Amino acid sequence: MELHIATLTLVLLVGLALAFDFMNGFHDAANSIATIVSTGVLKPHQAVVWAAFFNFVAIWLFEMKVAATIGKGIVMPSVVDQYVIFGALTGAIVWNLITWYYGIPSSSSHALIGGLMGATMAKAGTGPLVGSGIAKVAVFIVVSPVLGFVLGAALIILVSWICMRQSTRRVDRWFRRMQLASSALYSIGHGTNDAQKTMGIIWLLLISAGATTTDHLPGWVIVSCFAAIALGTLFGGWRIVKTMGQRITKLKPVGGFAAETGGAMTLFIASGFGIPVSTTHTITGAIVGVGSAQRARGVNWGIAGGIVVAWIVTIPASAAMAAAAWWLGTKLF
Repeated sequence: MELHIATLTLVLLVGLALAFDFMNGFHDAANSIATIVSTGVLKPHQAVVWAAFFNFVAIWLFEMKVAATIGKGIVMPSVVDQYVIFGALTGAIVWNLITWYYGIPSSSSHALIGGLMGATMAKAGTGPLVGSGIAKVAVFIVVSPVLGFVLGAALIILVSWICMRQSTRRVDRWFRRMQLASSALYSIGHGTNDAQKTMGIIWLLLISAGATTTDHLPGWVIVSCFAAIALGTLFGGWRIVKTMGQRITKLKPVGGFAAETGGAMTLFIASGFGIPVSTTHTITGAIVGVGSAQRARGVNWGIAGGIVVAWIVTIPASAAMAAAAWWLGTKLF
């Protein structure tokens, strides 16, 4: 009887993790499609299909280094149990729902990391936290948007210099086509970095249940996580698209190309080093970089500042919610 209950609990928590992964794609769909929709290159329903397809294509292109960081590099696996996983996922999901409802492009990644830290600390204090892994995440909270900003600004300046003798209509026609490629690259980066974070959570869960080891990530986990995030992107998070694609700065196809390419480059670098970064932070930094390089007054700094506040609040807020969910889970199950 106890074995059946343990198996059912494991299945339910894997399902909850995949629900978070779906919501991650749903919540962060705007990151992949906001620029290409706001520039008019694709219609919204075309853009989500495009982005979802390339979210899944990422399964064949990168090693699972980010999953390893989440699975073994944020908290000690030996402390994790079903209550910690329940608390972490619940805290992250609740925070994502709140930010989605208000149209705030916060980080699903940092919500998950904050949730994992909060539930772990509720159970065992700060001892099980892995300082080196948390430090990498903390550093890239700053590095990823700054790098996206620098690359986005550099690309728009370079492209403007190369195309300065070309007519506006001709440049627009070129970059409407090139933006298809840049948005695909960004969606690949989004898929590989974000899907792997949920893989890491499921990996932790399976390790704690004795169903796998710290050296083996089952293939079904990889496929299901990429499929879940792609499906989430397919359904899209339309409240956030307007903020990302229109309210920060007005973009043309050439600007969309520069922002997406700069964001994609940042995500590829981070994924190559196994660093879980925020795709939201990255693309926002790239969009602001493009807008600043073209015309500083063209950036709505009030909106950008509000987004930064949400970034700062995400980890402690999701950690607090996860700690409460951990406590509730221990009383209910």
